[in-house]
Amino acid sequence: MKNIDFDNIKIENQLFVKPEYLIHPFISGNKYRKLKYNLQEAQQEGKRVLLTFGGAYSNHIAATAYAGKEYGFKTVGVIRGEELISKVDDNPTLNFARSCGMQFKFISREAYRAKGSEDFLQDLNSEFGDFYLIPEGGTNSLAVMGCAEILQTSDAQFDFICCCVGTGGTISGLINTSEAHQKVLGFPALKGDFLQQDIRKFATRENWELIGDYHFGGYGKIKPELIAFINRFKRTYDIPLDPVYTGKMMYGIFDMMESGFFPKDSKILAIHTGGLQGIEGMNLKLKQKGWPQIE
Repeated sequence: MKNIDFDNIKIENQLFVKPEYLIHPFISGNKYRKLKYNLQEAQQEGKRVLLTFGGAYSNHIAATAYAGKEYGFKTVGVIRGEELISKVDDNPTLNFARSCGMQFKFISREAYRAKGSEDFLQDLNSEFGDFYLIPEGGTNSLAVMGCAEILQTSDAQFDFICCCVGTGGTISGLINTSEAHQKVLGFPALKGDFLQQDIRKFATRENWELIGDYHFGGYGKIKPELIAFINRFKRTYDIPLDPVYTGKMMYGIFDMMESGFFPKDSKILAIHTGGLQGIEGMNLKLKQKGWPQIE
């Protein structure tokens, strides 16, 4: 996987977007960054199977499946929810991952909570052989090292670096390569204070803050005003946003700009981490509710 360097997109006087979603059509944004050094490590260890975890619409599952196909690994996805066994054909994310050759193991939500236990991992090893383990969401020290490459020397001009937060790996990498004068703002896609501890496992600085006001009810939750914002943003700036991560972050940034959170002359860089494959699956849910679709 090569290093990526492209120009940031100016969308407002003080707001710029780093378009990480353009890195790769299927291994998008922060998933590309997180997998980069993990794939190298798996190759160095002589592993031929990648095993990881995720839910029904996981960006990480989709990206890992395609990366395995592209770089010559077999892939195994341990999927949360036994009820999904019969629904793969109707699930865009899982259907795509399967088309890339990923083998699935569907487990109950109760069993999924114990996925990190030694006994569970030993059972997986017995079933699938000697695999290279990638955590749920892709976050580990190698993933953080990859995400640390997102910021370039030219990005020192910005006062605020903003990114959405799932497992904490991306923001940790950004924190570690940010400048002393910069503040890194994370916009969690889910509720809960546990992210503070997860980020501190990897972050080497304290110049960061989590903004917890824009999760819209929790992971995968969405409201009509968020859909309207995402569609308006795309029509205005020709930049697509996903409803789980980047849409919520950008909604928060605009709301905070309007409320005067950011000093007048400050410069803001928003990291667009991708996740656009999830739009199709979300639109299926929105159609069932009779809500407007994401364009």
